[in-house]
Amino acid sequence: MRYDTPVQEKFDKYAQILRDWQTRMNLVAPSTLDDIQGRHIDDSTQLAGYVPEDANVIDMGSGAGFPGVVLAILGRNVVCIESIGKKARFLEELKKQLNLPNLTIVNDRVENYLATKRKTENLVFTARAFAPLIKILDYIWIYKKRMNKESGAEVSVSAYLLKGANINKEIIAARWKYKFNYELSPSKTGDGFIVAIKNIRKKTGDRITGPRPPLRSLRELE
Repeated sequence: MRYDTPVQEKFDKYAQILRDWQTRMNLVAPSTLDDIQGRHIDDSTQLAGYVPEDANVIDMGSGAGFPGVVLAILGRNVVCIESIGKKARFLEELKKQLNLPNLTIVNDRVENYLATKRKTENLVFTARAFAPLIKILDYIWIYKKRMNKESGAEVSVSAYLLKGANINKEIIAARWKYKFNYELSPSKTGDGFIVAIKNIRKKTGDRITGPRPPLRSLRELE
């Protein structure tokens, strides 16, 4: 896939920088280095069709920058959270060389950052190859629970995730602990899915009892 010239030039430079740094650390699977555009960049650009242009994006576990840096190149305001120092330094180098003032790099654990994150309008969470869905919702709930308490009202946040072919199993596991609305869209670059999640609510009580939801009842549209 090709993009407008200024954007494509940044994507090309991104791939070049990534290949250079890959010689010093493991950022992506070596088998994907010959097709960074198709395997990583094009996969990430799909989220631009879901994340509003005025969104404030928190990209969790950014690693090599997918999808966070890609969304920043496409004009979104993005905070990339990466706990591993050398990967955070790589992201800082991307920010510098690609001239992305709309990109912020945070070298910290996701839960630490979200525990003190102030209320932000139009907040959207993203992630790719980061953690199981239930763990991602645990992180989001750290922020949402605190904001609900501080504001005295339900705070709305959304998540747009790039997930693999086994997402249905992750949804079943997550619904054991959380209620949420979701939509699945097949990825155009592989056998995975784009998962759009809204209205995240933790089920009542610290301990959830009762039968796990059956496979046939995946979608929650309350």
